[in-house]
Amino acid sequence: MRRRYTSTRLLEADVAGEPFTQFRSWLHDAVTAGLAEPNAMILATATNDGVPSTRHVLLKELDAHGFVFFTNHGSRKSAEMTQNPHVSLCFPWFAMERQVVICGNAIPLRREESEAYWRTRPRDSQIGAWASAQSSVIESREQLEAAAAEVAQRFPDEIPLPEFWGGHRVVPTTVEFWQGGPGRLHDRLRYRRDSGDWAVERLAP
Repeated sequence: MRRRYTSTRLLEADVAGEPFTQFRSWLHDAVTAGLAEPNAMILATATNDGVPSTRHVLLKELDAHGFVFFTNHGSRKSAEMTQNPHVSLCFPWFAMERQVVICGNAIPLRREESEAYWRTRPRDSQIGAWASAQSSVIESREQLEAAAAEVAQRFPDEIPLPEFWGGHRVVPTTVEFWQGGPGRLHDRLRYRRDSGDWAVERLAP
């Protein structure tokens, strides 16, 4: 199974001076193109022993400091980020022959930041966060649904932010933009922090 890449070039003269502006431009392109969940990203974490794990999470915020997502603090990814804050993110925009790979450190958000996002979540998502002891072994689907029903009854009105739930910001050290090219001569431009500024360097495909 092989796909021929035919997209246009990604040249140094055409990209922004820092990665966040460039990422916003590509994310806008992905949204405009109608990609399914364009804010979905693969999060790779590892234990102190170097045992890796990956999963999809959703990018919920982007600012001048990094990429923000939210999760249960008792989950496997949270446990691994506590042990080892070095993580990687990947946005696999296959339909556009593009991907973005971010490497950096995951830093927990302040509780007030998590609360601000929590208030924007739909009620059923808030219930799900309370009901699921994420990454733990459970007996059945029925057990999970019963827990959700108990939460809904417990909080008939406003649902508070759980102590065990919140956000992380991935502060990047490198951000690589990959554009597929003919003959496997792909374009790879990597932003790398250099004394507080961003340097752009081309990587061989």
